[in-house]
Amino acid sequence: MMPLIQKILAEAGCGDNPAVQQAVEEACYNQTSFVEAVLDCEGVRERDFLLVLARTLSLAWWEGGGDHPAEPGLRRYLPAEIALRHRLLPVGVQDKGDAEGKPVLHLATFDPLNLVTHQRVASSLNQAVVWHVGQRTRIVEGLQKLYGLGADTFEKILRGRADWGAEEIGDEVTVLDEPEDEEASVVRFVNQIIRRGLEQRATDIHVEPQQDRLRIRYRIDGRLEELPVPENIKSLQASVIARLKIMARLDIAEKRLPQDGRINLEMDGMPIDVRVATIPSVEGESISLRLLSQQAMTISRLGLTDTVKPVVDELLKLPNGIILITGPTGSGKSTTLYAFLSEMNQTHRRIVTIEDPVEYKMPGMVQIAVKPEIGLTFASGLRSILRGDPNVVMVGEMRDLETTEIAIRAALTGHLVFSTLHTNDAIGGITRLVDMGVEPFLVSSAVRAFLAQRLVRKLCPLCKAPAEVESDYLKSIGFPLNVSGQIMRAVGCEACRGSGYQGRLSIYEVVLMTQALQHLINTRAHPAELQKQACQDGYIPMRGYGFQKVLAGETTIEEVLSVTSAGRSFHETAPRLTQPLHLVAA
Repeated sequence: MMPLIQKILAEAGCGDNPAVQQAVEEACYNQTSFVEAVLDCEGVRERDFLLVLARTLSLAWWEGGGDHPAEPGLRRYLPAEIALRHRLLPVGVQDKGDAEGKPVLHLATFDPLNLVTHQRVASSLNQAVVWHVGQRTRIVEGLQKLYGLGADTFEKILRGRADWGAEEIGDEVTVLDEPEDEEASVVRFVNQIIRRGLEQRATDIHVEPQQDRLRIRYRIDGRLEELPVPENIKSLQASVIARLKIMARLDIAEKRLPQDGRINLEMDGMPIDVRVATIPSVEGESISLRLLSQQAMTISRLGLTDTVKPVVDELLKLPNGIILITGPTGSGKSTTLYAFLSEMNQTHRRIVTIEDPVEYKMPGMVQIAVKPEIGLTFASGLRSILRGDPNVVMVGEMRDLETTEIAIRAALTGHLVFSTLHTNDAIGGITRLVDMGVEPFLVSSAVRAFLAQRLVRKLCPLCKAPAEVESDYLKSIGFPLNVSGQIMRAVGCEACRGSGYQGRLSIYEVVLMTQALQHLINTRAHPAELQKQACQDGYIPMRGYGFQKVLAGETTIEEVLSVTSAGRSFHETAPRLTQPLHLVAA
């Protein structure tokens, strides 16, 4: 090992690390970058190591990060192909800095010993360069913000592009990790968009044509975040959209009507199902992709509290009746349904589902996708299912009176039925069914429970910190003051991209069909009376459930308030609920 390398490793405090020593020896033997080899080792502090490297080589340190963003105008001084391939970030320019009066470019790198990089820069740029050293993570982050995803690809496209047609884009690529021909640059760029979304745990990708640009946004943990893209992407809008439509097997010539399709992908050996929807707009076709991992969902992953888990367990043991999951689009209803079905999926039960579309393929169950164009609707499919001797039936959604009445008849004749409704809360499910035309006595006799849910963001476990909240404020929002626990707040770190949150969790409210509630439904009582009776029967409002998650340190008060309405104050039912909460200090 070279003396200089030994000195740098010793000062960085990792010279005695056997893994580092082995990585450096292999890098020296293979004539590859020892800096990258060290950074890839576990236990090495990236910042400490690179600071020692910069000091040893007498190079300036570039801090980077959110407080030191690179100016957009710096893009023109270094081609994207060189910047992204060698991970060099322009961080500044000094006008008339050299003897010839040419501007001096300041470049940040994490590997200043890479001679290939120096030679490429020297042969490509006709100007002086001042080198800085920065963290690898900060440089990669800065490159994406400055150039946008796939900027090097687009430079190649624009250099050799005449006038591409949609037919020249290439065949469908379903394996995202599979290497592609560099000539199929649009294929590569679209795969980069999807792969990046999967890496960031996005649930949706929106490709939205604007007047002067093509905007791409990811929905991550329920919030939309814009993806930095190259400035010239607008000129290739038609090719990008055509590629997505080809992957979804849609009609690329039809641009006036909405279309739906799906893409089957694979990344790291894991199958990914992508639902695609196109919407014609005045600026071009907008495309939305919903990313559905086929990872099995179990009831343990729902994170049910100790007060709700026993209730759900009892509901899943029922021999018949209807269990309805309510909530708006995107509230996680399907995920909860699949978790319930997964728990019940046993050899002695025959489970049949009818869905639009089938989102998760589950072995051991018969799953049917509706096809209205050939007459296979929820109603017609449900009639056929009941002739097939099922024990458990899942109807994707109760959209109309005919489907609802068939489901109710199934529940009254010995079947356990699961389905969903689009309502704001659990009590709203009762009103919705009656408004659809179902007789109240059928609702009260067939339905066993209404379960409403929302999704809130989970606090990042690496950076969350205790919060101090005024008791008057807690009292005003109905927060339980007589229950132990620790309220936490979001801070933000690199692991959660500065948001303070990582992932999402569900919060629920469950209304059980009691005799008192049945009587009120049969008399067409006002929803406020139904709500009051449900609270007397031990129902915990969704906001109260969310506050339990706050006290457990899993989410924040702000997140719970953002998705729930006040309804009846938690304090109104606190005397009944304080005893079984079993919350302990975090």
